[in-house]
Amino acid sequence: MSNPIIENVRKSLGHSNGNTLATRPAIYPSRQAGLANAEIELFLDEVRKLAGTTQRTSPQSVQAALETLVKEEGIRKAALWDTPYLRKLDVRGTLAGLGVELASPNAGKHEMADCDLGITEADYLLPETGTLVLRSSQEKPRGVSLLPRIHLAIVRPEQLLADLHQVFDLTRNGHYLVFITGPSRTADIELTITLGVHGPKKLFVWMLEGEI
Repeated sequence: MSNPIIENVRKSLGHSNGNTLATRPAIYPSRQAGLANAEIELFLDEVRKLAGTTQRTSPQSVQAALETLVKEEGIRKAALWDTPYLRKLDVRGTLAGLGVELASPNAGKHEMADCDLGITEADYLLPETGTLVLRSSQEKPRGVSLLPRIHLAIVRPEQLLADLHQVFDLTRNGHYLVFITGPSRTADIELTITLGVHGPKKLFVWMLEGEI
């Protein structure tokens, strides 16, 4: 007895019962990384294609960049990861000095969604798609990147990887991963793209080069 569901799938694919399977698609080798500067530019260019805003800068310029961001985007309340690198940059102190209210990175979802800005790093960066990969932990809760209306990722060149295979090789211990490719976007039944319906409306990526 034939299964009507399977038969409908076969019909949609233009197959009939008894057809031999098509030849398996070729398996391509892993992507090889290019020169460092080319990888940085490729990554940032892909982020821009996805409506993200990027800049290459130095750790010494972060405070001025934060001041500009706070003023231009009307930032009143923010949350950020509690990581050694962000502490070295004194991101928390800079925001407090600008009069921004700071929420705990482990605040509840309603308070986190009330934040104008969420600041994270990234554990890995994928140049080919402009993707940020974040490994969640107590110090790096995923809500900071998912709930505020603006997400700022402060990243470094050493976080660039060639492709997704490397990410999975490095995360075999079961960490919860968040993959971010551009701001949140949703398409309705007419395929009209809307940003920020289910997450940050804007994504800023700052590539920091050099020592603190």
